[in-house]
Amino acid sequence: MPVTEEIRRLDKKWRGGTGWPRRLEWVAPDGLRGWQGFRIRFSFPIVAIVGENGSGKSTILQAAACAYQGENGSRTWYPTEFFPITAWDHSRKNVSIAYGYMQGGEHKDGAVRKLTTRWLNQTERPKRRVDYIDLNRIQPVGARVGYARIAKTKHVEKSSTMFQVAEVERLSSVMGHTYDFARMALSNIDDGREVPVIARSGYEYSGFHQGSGEITVAELIRKGVPKHSLLLIDQIESSLHPRSQRRLIRDLAEQCRIQEAQVILTTHSPYVLEELPVEARMYILEGHGHKSVVAGISPQFAMTKMDDDIHPECDLYVEGSAAQIMLEEILAKHNPDAFVRCDIVPYGGTNVGHALGQMVNEGKFKRPTRVFIDGDSAPGIGCIPLPGGDAPEQVVFKTLRSKAWGDLWTRIGRDSSLVEDACSTAMTLGDHHDWVRIAANKLQCGGERLWRAMCAEWAMGFPTHEAQKIITPVLDALP
Repeated sequence: MPVTEEIRRLDKKWRGGTGWPRRLEWVAPDGLRGWQGFRIRFSFPIVAIVGENGSGKSTILQAAACAYQGENGSRTWYPTEFFPITAWDHSRKNVSIAYGYMQGGEHKDGAVRKLTTRWLNQTERPKRRVDYIDLNRIQPVGARVGYARIAKTKHVEKSSTMFQVAEVERLSSVMGHTYDFARMALSNIDDGREVPVIARSGYEYSGFHQGSGEITVAELIRKGVPKHSLLLIDQIESSLHPRSQRRLIRDLAEQCRIQEAQVILTTHSPYVLEELPVEARMYILEGHGHKSVVAGISPQFAMTKMDDDIHPECDLYVEGSAAQIMLEEILAKHNPDAFVRCDIVPYGGTNVGHALGQMVNEGKFKRPTRVFIDGDSAPGIGCIPLPGGDAPEQVVFKTLRSKAWGDLWTRIGRDSSLVEDACSTAMTLGDHHDWVRIAANKLQCGGERLWRAMCAEWAMGFPTHEAQKIITPVLDALP
């Protein structure tokens, strides 16, 4: 997805280096839920943290909340709220949350620690407005503690706070509907529990009858993003359809720019990630008992890591199925990581490849793209020739014949003499497009099976320096 105007304007101001006098630069939880002191750095005003369930996303948000004390009457968050001792969780010693921050133009650091049973250094934390918004926000109003009484008891509205015109416009923009007005209301039987009330097309209805997406966005907008504050949001996409997810990120980008605020959020949504620049996307990796965070990931990388299906990050176009398998085996042998991150698609004739190459050269594809043409095709702008200077069948058959067909016979489970006879006989035909089919028929195996085995055997002996001519443009395209 192209970078939106809201993100572009935010990025320009951020890179100008004149704003955000308060910002959290990194946190490093140690001894908490598998984290062992790894520094998670925040390099953009809005940062999205991605990872599987239980990977430690919420722990990062909670650690960030514990880096500050509230100011001007705003709430202070304490480690004991997030990391309690229960009958099932033993009290851990020597745990800490270290953090680095910018305050008044200076880079500083600090830490809260629990050496035995108590958290220390909490009064030494810097002061800042911090709002932590967890998944409790997606509860229907009627299911929240104390709200059922309001719904079941006869009552009247005691007071309300109207949304400003700009806030109603923001709500309308994110949700994709035009709202007449909105307010947060209190009843005469409970002056501590607000109920969102909105009006659309002349019809007024409360949070007891609103969709959960309407409730969460209305409450978030009403809460606002105060100047220089830190906003932490767990699973930001919950209850929102894709368009609203995108619009919410754009809305937050505008608020971050205006208020010089900072947002750290967690998500499983590719739509959220697509809205953010590459430096704002982070993925939690787990291995050998350690957790770490890698920044600069693509949405497709994140989805592939969390899904059983592959979500390619880059499109590779080739002339036909023979070239497709040839390229797959080059990547599988010489760069398996690139192989799983790419989708290889046959396009047909050379003229199509030339047109696609021109589009790549002009930057007209939304996703990273590379176009390959067969070695015997005419060169084209934006096109990369496959190796050998000839058609894939010509290159592979001739190379393997020069090596007495190598171990091809073991790959397809046929006698070596039968393989040599079938493949050599096929090469006597005038049209190389028929070679695989004829050889496969003589060997009584599928054509695709034989061709993949041949390409795999050929790729084993393909020189690394030659393979790099194919792999390097692919790696350059990948995020």
